[in-house]
Amino acid sequence: MTETKRDVFNDLVEELANAYIALDGEGIGEELTNEDKQAYLKDYAAALPDDLPVIPEAVGEHIRWCKGEGGVDNVSDAMDYTYGDVAAWLYDERNSDTFALAWLLGVWRVEETGEIVKLEEEK
Repeated sequence: MTETKRDVFNDLVEELANAYIALDGEGIGEELTNEDKQAYLKDYAAALPDDLPVIPEAVGEHIRWCKGEGGVDNVSDAMDYTYGDVAAWLYDERNSDTFALAWLLGVWRVEETGEIVKLEEEK
């Protein structure tokens, strides 16, 4: 799921607006049922946070490599396996919290494209 909590909230607001119109007698939309409510609560609980860390694509690829084929299990070791622009970004103290959050969550937004990337969970 790459839906954020804001996306789920916006869907609910639209559904409520349609339900309100239906209750107002215009016959558009459908009544919002308890099942609908439970489905929205479930979706909201499973949705990603709105304030995902934003990192460069190359840094995201580094995280993906470290946690995958690189076999790197911790943030400090991940920093030892960097070079070039990725190393420069990682060693900039303004980025340390962002990198750590992306590492821990396993999900981030790509700086260049806005795409949400989520690492697959272990099976």
